Amino acid sequence: MGLKVLFFIFHGFSEHNGISKKIWGQIHGLKQNGAQVTLCHYQVEANGHRVWKINDEVLIDLGKGVRAKIRKRIDYSAIAKFISASKFSLIYIRSDHNANPFTINLLKAMRQSGATVVMEVPTYPYDQEYNTPKMKLELFIDRLYRKQLARYLDAVVTFSDYDFIFGQKTLKISNGIDFDAIPIRHPSMVEKEAIHLLAVAEIHYWHGFDRLIKGLALYRQQQPGRQVIFHLVGQLTGERERADILLPIQEHGLQQQVILHGALWGEALDELFDLADFAIGSLGRHRTGIDVIRTLKNREYAARGIPFIYSESDPDFDQRDYIIKAKADESPIDIEQILNFINQFKISPDAIRASIQELSWQGQMNRLLQSDLLQ
Repeated sequence: MGLKVLFFIFHGFSEHNGISKKIWGQIHGLKQNGAQVTLCHYQVEANGHRVWKINDEVLIDLGKGVRAKIRKRIDYSAIAKFISASKFSLIYIRSDHNANPFTINLLKAMRQSGATVVMEVPTYPYDQEYNTPKMKLELFIDRLYRKQLARYLDAVVTFSDYDFIFGQKTLKISNGIDFDAIPIRHPSMVEKEAIHLLAVAEIHYWHGFDRLIKGLALYRQQQPGRQVIFHLVGQLTGERERADILLPIQEHGLQQQVILHGALWGEALDELFDLADFAIGSLGRHRTGIDVIRTLKNREYAARGIPFIYSESDPDFDQRDYIIKAKADESPIDIEQILNFINQFKISPDAIRASIQELSWQGQMNRLLQSDLLQ
């Protein structure tokens, strides 16, 4: 009988969302290590009812409307009762930046059940990501209570290099990959006239894709002969992102060179990876005060078998010979450097993918299960 694990998240799932895919990868990784995993999550049903679910079964129906929205944030009694009766060995929580007296009481109940309780803080620090009045109010409450909440944890799981977060010791792992869910690319052998660059993200200002667009504008002024096309896949998430991306495209007349695809998945996305010569990771993490981070994006690119560029520090990739490290500043990206890199590049997609086998979710979740916390 494997270790009994509760995987707890404060939100629901979206079929093609990167966070949702990551969570399913983590659950799969735990199961590959022999754990018995139960998932507890929140969901808004098609009929508008707000429910907490245990796997696919409704644990409690909170109803509809404003009252249900409020209950979702303050009433965890059904979850606490379920946990108390279930005798889990490990409870793995994904932080929703929602420390408050109600979530603190839930964690107390989790600890009283006898389980080891850890919470993943996916990005740290995160305060600078909160930039609207509503978000700042939510952050204010979280900041008031997060150290108190962290006292009821056995550790904070982090993808950063911090030894302590909110006064609690950390357990460092890397973002992992579910290799079964990510196909390797098959580059076209046909000679292409243009060089194709590809970025895939739910687009936020810290991705810094505006730096790449400004680099394209500079390159076109200096080398009008060689065509470079930048494929940007994903939703522009806010006003700042729309301004950062759309204004320089218009300003420099790059409508033919920067193609905004919106969200893509499945075969359509696979075909773009086959077409692309090079991928674009985050180029603006310094904008949120982050230096070291092990992003999912870098791992997905490597699993696809494509070389890529990024500007943060990522200990799993900084020394690899299929990446370019951009400066962590606001300078335009040097397109000439990327083209020279592609021209001499000889590493196969299979070799890139093979280089990160230890970054599977099975491997990363094994680090958690083998840690001193559970011995």
